[in-house]
Formats: sequence, C-alpha cells, structure tokens
Amino acid sequence: MVLKRDGRHEEFSREKLISGIRKACQKRPVSPKVMEDLVDHIVAAVTVKFESEVPGEFIGTMVMDGLREIDSVAYVRFASVYRRFQEATDFVSEVKKLEAMQ
Repeated sequence: MVLKRDGRHEEFSREKLISGIRKACQKRPVSPKVMEDLVDHIVAAVTVKFESEVPGEFIGTMVMDGLREIDSVAYVRFASVYRRFQEATDFVSEVKKLEAMQ
C-alpha cells in the first residue's frame, strides 16, 4: 500500500509508476528500456525497504532522483506536478537548483 500525502491509502501500482515516468519523458530522448529500468530500481527499493506500506513521498523522491540522472527536462516536468508548482518562478527555481548540481 502507498500512503498518500493526504493520508489516503492506495494500492501500489507499477502501471501508475511507469505511466507517470512516461508522461515526464514524453518526446524526450529516453528509451523505454531506461524507463523500465528506473521502475525496476524503484520497485526493488520499495520491496527491500518497506514491508506493507510505503510513503508516497519515498516513491516520488526516487522518481525525481532517477529522472534527474536520466533527463533534466523530464525531471523538471515530473517535479512540477509532484511538487505542485504554481508559478513560473517555481520552474526557474528548480532549474537553477538543477544547474547548481551539475
């Protein structure tokens, strides 16, 4: 089970995970194999670290960390939804953080 931010519980879905990653990577030079490998890595980490309930924040952070390594545009796309960006300045701030890491 996944514990969502609002306290709800939701069944863990590999399909939902890959769907979110595919959306972030849409029209980017990221192969389906690379996306599947990221999902496999996340699922393995969740399985090892958590027995019955995983915080959604753990999954979201793992996706962002993986996408940051794979494709910076996909990372910012995912982060904008996950972190609920409201203003253009939110995007600018995230890009500046990303540039500082590189």
